Formats: sequence, structure tokens, C-alpha cells
Amino acid sequence: MQLRPIALIVLLSLASPAESAAESSFDVVIVGATPGGIMAGVAAARAGRSAAILERGTHVGGLPANGLGATDIGTRGATGGLFLEFVGRVKRHYVETYGPDSPQARDCSDGYHFEPRVAERVFEDLLAERKDGLTVLRNRQFDAEPGNVDVEGGRVVAVRVRDRATGAVETYRAKVFIDATYEGDLAAAAGCEYRVGREGRDEFGEAMAGRLYKPWGADPAVGSTGQADNAIQAFNYRLCLTKDPADRVAIEKPARYDRDEYLSLADDIREGRTTAPADGKGPKPTALAWDAVGRIFNPVAIPNRKVDANNQHWNFLSSDLPEENWPWPTSGWDWRDRFATRLRDYTLGLLYFAQNDESLPEDFRARCREWGLSRTEFADNGHFPRQVYVREGRRIVGESWFTAKDAIPTRPNGRPPIHADSITASHYALDSHAVRKREPGRAHLDGFFSSPSRPYTIPYGVIVPKGVDGLLTPVPVSGTHVGFSTLRMEPCWMALGEAAGEAAALAVESGAAPRRVDVATLQRRLLSRGAVLMHFRDMKPGDAHFQAVQRAGLRGLLADDWAARPSDPPTAAEAARWREVLGAAAPDLDAPRGEWLERLDAAGR
Repeated sequence: MQLRPIALIVLLSLASPAESAAESSFDVVIVGATPGGIMAGVAAARAGRSAAILERGTHVGGLPANGLGATDIGTRGATGGLFLEFVGRVKRHYVETYGPDSPQARDCSDGYHFEPRVAERVFEDLLAERKDGLTVLRNRQFDAEPGNVDVEGGRVVAVRVRDRATGAVETYRAKVFIDATYEGDLAAAAGCEYRVGREGRDEFGEAMAGRLYKPWGADPAVGSTGQADNAIQAFNYRLCLTKDPADRVAIEKPARYDRDEYLSLADDIREGRTTAPADGKGPKPTALAWDAVGRIFNPVAIPNRKVDANNQHWNFLSSDLPEENWPWPTSGWDWRDRFATRLRDYTLGLLYFAQNDESLPEDFRARCREWGLSRTEFADNGHFPRQVYVREGRRIVGESWFTAKDAIPTRPNGRPPIHADSITASHYALDSHAVRKREPGRAHLDGFFSSPSRPYTIPYGVIVPKGVDGLLTPVPVSGTHVGFSTLRMEPCWMALGEAAGEAAALAVESGAAPRRVDVATLQRRLLSRGAVLMHFRDMKPGDAHFQAVQRAGLRGLLADDWAARPSDPPTAAEAARWREVLGAAAPDLDAPRGEWLERLDAAGR
């Protein structure tokens, strides 16, 4: 486990004066046009601040624009704000383009499932609509070296990037910086403390921590020591595949192809071997019967006869490539680019093997050959995703530390701990992919788990790094490996990015460091924009009393359950407690809870 950045100092400022003369200033500068970075920029510009996003690639949108078309969210409605605006725009695109009763409108699943090109278009539209206050600069590479960050009095004041097209070095100054990279590069270069790897089971009492061999849907098996290590979960590409002959691009044998890498998969298919429990008591791998390609990948339908093809977690071998990605978080872009090419060859080789290798039954190969890459996606990249799915990079140590316990109810059917300084609610299972390749005699790959959680609140401190001012980290957030495993989903990152943008704007307006902004003011601004800070199953943004209910819930004025019941009268105990607070301002006893909560909110109680 790595706690502090260790790197050779490479100073981009050693370039000639002509190459490094460019300098620009903004209120807010964001590194990384990931969904979290985009929402941070949109929020800051919407709040009237000048903002710039520096993106290494020529495209924006991170993983949703690169194949992750089946949104990872456990409870729809648990996350609001700009994320829900994104979802709504996706739905509107399919309804307006194809009609409300079209297959495309149905397959978009109310906007939660989408094609990569549609996600990118929605992100581009969001950015374009803020063109007066938001600048997006592409082909700007930030290298995680201390010489590329100026820190004065413990506060980040400038960063340097290289224009990949011209080689020129550019300096960007800002009052607040936001690290929206998947890797945490800016924060590391600024000297922030971070972790890479897995905590041990005993450090925070997390059941899924450390070394773990867990059959899918069963309890941990032999070898699960819970020992800490430097392992990170595997990366892959989220492929956009199709069977549509008009859209399908045939899979060709990659230049670097090693048949031996895939032979164990053929053995597993012939013998019907999966990672399900040996006693058959676990959930059934329904995707395996969905189609032959479902035995290789986990395919989820998205519009226009395409699928988002992820790693198949029932397999010992699929599109994940464990172990080889461990250096990614702290490596430079030269190494990362080499690994991206290696992973691309591996992934295309897996498809080629499934479609052609004689170790597999011919009928299986024939059904796999029905599939190919989508011609209408990634046209400038051989119809292959442009970006690796970086599931986990550096985890910046923040003012708050998110662990598994923050996502697990404190009592049966209850809520996880409620954080009064919540900046968003979210929900997904505690979920990690493997960290090691297949090991003889093990029930599953080390590190693979999915463990239940319930909708939780996320404290502001997870995006505020310790010890460094002028910086927010809404993507490389503060948490354990297990805690981070639920925060790392794009809906959550979008909400945290929006909160970071609003917090940065508030910091600029008040002249305070981001860690010193008034969180109650930040929460009010987020709620006014439709954010959800605490999930109630019977309320959504825009409902009467929504904001008052949210604030009351975070202050502990509501019972620990999942319904706000704003139209019901309060219980006798609630009425007595609330009347004691409100005194003469209390409403009639038969007034609905919503009215009581509005008065409590107005009284600041």
C-alpha cells in the first residue's frame, strides 16, 4: 500500500521560454474531462465563475462515452442534479429521434442505457451551453510530477500542461483547482497523501477487505486471509458490440495474439465450469444462456441493437486483465499508453479466439461470429473504445474517509450512517473486480466481490484533501479500497463533480479555501439545482417540501426509515419534540409533516 507519491521530478518548465510562455487565468481549473470533470465545469460556470477543463484526449466524456452504456446505479432517484439532467437528455434524444414507442426509446431504459456516441453528444451539448463561462481545451496532457504544480503557502496556484499537438507548455492559474482524473494525478503532483492498494480486513473492520476468494453469491472461501497488499482491481474495455449486419465490423486477428492466453476459457466452456458456488446455492448465471457471447462477456442491451459488453464475472477469464494494470495509477502516460495497447490486443484476441479457435465447439464459434464491433461507434479509432476503464487509481486521503461501514445499514432495514455534511446521496453495491489472475485450486479470482449496500450519504470531506488547499478531488475520492468500490460509479462521480464545481464557485465568491466554505450554504445551492443529499423513496427533486425534508433528514429530525411522508401528520412524539423547538411558531397538530418541516427549516432548527 502506497501512502505518499514517490516519483522522479521532471520539470516541464525546462522547455525553452518560447515553448512555455503561454499563461492563462481562470477562477476554476479542472484537470480531466471525465463525467465528474464535465459536471464540475458546468456547475462552476453556471454559478457565474470562469472555468477551464484541461483534457488529454481529443474527445470528452470518460467511460460513458467509451462503452459504459449501462449505467451502474443501485437505486434510481438516489442521485439527482446534473446526473439526472444527463439521463433526461439521453431519454429525450431517443424519444425525439426515433419516437416514444420505438425500440430505441424502450431500450434506453428511461435514459439510463445509451450508445457511446449519444453520451458524448449529451456531454458536448452540456459544455457548449456554457461556452461564455467554460473553456474546454483538448490535447492538454498533465504529467503527475511535482514540477508541474506551483504550491504557495500550502495552496495550489498554478499547473502546467503540454499541448500534445504542438509540444508547447502552458501554465494555468486559478483560485481553485479540481482533480477530475481517474488516477488522481493532479493531487499527487501537488503533494497530497494518497493510497493505492487494499487495506487489510482488520484496519477498518471491512468484511471484503484484503485478500479474498469469494465464489459469486457465496461466502468467502479458503485462502481469504484479509491481508493488505498493493493490488488494484482489474481494468478492461467496455465494448460496444452488435449483431446487426448493417452495423457490424468483423473481428480481425490482432497483430500481437497469443492463443495460449485463452485456452483455459475453452476448457471451462467444455466442462461447464464457472465461479458459482460448488453447492449450486448461489444465484444462477443467467447471462451465460443469453447468447454465446454471454459466455465470454456480460452483455447488457443498449439502443440500436447494440450491447455494452463488460467482463463476465462468472468466468475465470474474460475481458478483465488483472495484475498487469497494477502500475497504472502511479505510472506516466508512456507506460499507460503501452498498457492500453496491450489491453486492446488482449481484448480483440479474446473475441478472435471465441470466434475462430478449434478448441471451441463449432456451433459456439458460429454464434460468436454473429457479433462484431459497431461501425457507428469510435469511427476514428477502428470502432474500438478510446479509453481504458480505469476502475481505481489513487485514492486521495481527505478530511473524511469513506469505508464500507458508510454504505451499510446500522440496523436491519435501516439506513447507513447519515452524514450531516452530505453533498450527494448515491447507491451501488460494494463492488470490486479481480486483482489477480487465476490461481490453481481457488474458488474465484482474488478480489472479486459484490456485497449489498443501501442508499447512503457522502460527506463533503471525501473530496477535500488533507494538507493541501485550493484543490478538490471529486473523482479520486477519499476512501478505503472497499469504500471506494461503491463510490467509483459514474452517477456518483457526476454528483461529486457537480458538488465540487459549486464548492469551488462558493470558495471564489467568499475568498475562503474550499475546506472552509460554509457547507450549509453549499447544500442549499445544490438542493436548489435538484441534487439529492439524502434518499427518500417517496420524494424527488421538485416535490413540495423536498428541500425542507432533505435538510431535516440530514439534521436527524426524521425517523431512521426510507419514507418522508410529507402529507401525513407527525407522530405524537414528533409533534411534541418539534413543538418544543418551534414554540409559538408551531402549526396546528393536524398540519402535515411537510408544513412542520418547512417551519423547522425556516427557524434553522
